[in-house]
Amino acid sequence: MDARLLKKIEAIVSAQHVQATKAALLAYSYDATPNFQALPDVVVAPGNVQEVQALVSLCAEEGIPIVPRGSGTNLAAGTTPTSGGLVMLFHRMNQILELDEENLTIRVQPGVITEHIHKTVERAGFFYPPDPSSMKISTIGGNVSENSGGLRGLKYGVTKDYVMGLEVVLANGEVLRTGGKLAKDVAGYDVTSLIVGAEGTLGIVTEILLKLIPLPETKQTMVAIFPSLEEAGSAVSAIIAEKITPVTLEFMDNGTIRAVEAHAGIGLPVEAEALLLLEQDGAADQVVKDMTLMAEVCRKHGAISVQLAQNEVEAEQLRLARRTALSALARIRPTTILEDATVPRSEIATMVREIQRIAQKYDVLICTFGHAGDGNLHPTCLTDVRNAEEMHRVEAAFAEIFEVAIRLGGTITGEHGVGEMKSPYLEWKIGPSGISVMKAIKLAFDPDNIMNPGKIFAKETKKRVVLANG
Repeated sequence: MDARLLKKIEAIVSAQHVQATKAALLAYSYDATPNFQALPDVVVAPGNVQEVQALVSLCAEEGIPIVPRGSGTNLAAGTTPTSGGLVMLFHRMNQILELDEENLTIRVQPGVITEHIHKTVERAGFFYPPDPSSMKISTIGGNVSENSGGLRGLKYGVTKDYVMGLEVVLANGEVLRTGGKLAKDVAGYDVTSLIVGAEGTLGIVTEILLKLIPLPETKQTMVAIFPSLEEAGSAVSAIIAEKITPVTLEFMDNGTIRAVEAHAGIGLPVEAEALLLLEQDGAADQVVKDMTLMAEVCRKHGAISVQLAQNEVEAEQLRLARRTALSALARIRPTTILEDATVPRSEIATMVREIQRIAQKYDVLICTFGHAGDGNLHPTCLTDVRNAEEMHRVEAAFAEIFEVAIRLGGTITGEHGVGEMKSPYLEWKIGPSGISVMKAIKLAFDPDNIMNPGKIFAKETKKRVVLANG
C-alpha cells in the first residue's frame, strides 16, 4: 500500500494499530482453510465504531476491499484476503458492554471470545447455548458472520437463534441498527437475520445483542458404542422418534475414534465402528428419565456398550474428546481439510457409507464425525497440499460428497459457511434464481463490492457430478 493511503489510515487509528510489514501481511494472508492464501495490503485494528466508519468510508472512496476477521478459525476461506485490500481486526473491540438480567440479554463487541461470554453469563445463572468447537479462541463476531453451530445445536439451535439485534457499518460508512430487546418485532424485513451468516459481505458488525436463557438445573453425559454405522444411525433416528431432544447427539466413525484415542488416551474402544456422544440437560428428574430411555434405545439398536459419565470430570473428558476430533486427526497427515455437509437425520448412516465409498473411489483418507442429531457431518480429509495429483483427487471426492448430500435432501454446508472454498458449489444447492436474488441483495448493500469480495459468489460454478444412481 502506498505511503499516502497508509498515512490516511494511521490518521484514523494511529500508527500502532496499523501493520504493513511483510511478516504481518503474511500472518493474515490465510485462515484455517488449506490451499487458500493471499497477501493483504494492510492490517488494521480499529478501537470503536467511529474508527470503523472512517476506515470504511476511506476504503469506499479509494476502492479498497475490506476483509473483516476474527480469530481466523474459518474453514471455508471466508477470511482470506484473496482480493488484497484491508484486513480488519477486532481484538481492540472486545468488551462485554451490558448484561441485562431483566430482559435476558447481553450486549457485546465483536472481538469478545465466545467462551468468555459463556463463563460470564453462567456466573450470573444464565445460559448462552451456541458452542462451536472453536469457542475457546473464536470470536462472537466471527460466529455471527458464519452463523456458527456447535454441539448443543440439536436442542438449542445455532447463533442466529440468539442474535436479537446488531450494529452494522455499511459499505457507505453509515451505521445500521437492527432489532432490539423485544420478544416480538415485525417492523419491516428481518435484516438482523440477513446479516447473520452473510460472512461480512453486506457490512461490518460492530455490536451484537444476544438472547440468554436460564441455566439448566443439571446435565448428564453418556457414550454409546456400536459395531456398525447402520446401527448407530438407526439409534439416532429412534431417539428422535421417542420425542426426546437431547442437548447433544454427536457421532464419530472408526477413523476418528482411533485418532482421538491416540491423541487423548481416555479409553475409547478403537475397534468400534461408530460412537455416539449423548447429553441431556434440564430438570433432574427429566434428565434421568431421558438418559435412561436413550440408553435403552441405543441397546435396542445394537449398542455393545452404553456408559454414563459418573461425574463432571468424566463428562468433560468425553466432551473434550469430541471437541478435539479435528486436532487429533490433524496429527496424521500434513494437511487437514475439514468439510461440512448436512443431510436429514434419517440419512446419516447412508451419508457416512457414501463418504467411505467416495474415499475408496478416489483413494483418499477421509474420517467422519459430526452432529448426528441434526444431520450435520464433517468428512475430514487427511492429505498433503504439496501433492498436486492427490489434491486433485481430494477436490473430486468432496465434489461428489456435496452432490450426494444434495441428492439425499441435504446441503453443501450446515455451519461452516460458503466462503470462497464452497462458492463454486452454491448454485448446486440454491439454483440460478437463488444466486440472482442473493447477488441483488449484495448489490443493494455493497454496490462497489468492497465488503469481503470473492466470498459466497463464485467466478464459475463447478460442473455437477454425474452419479451412477442419479
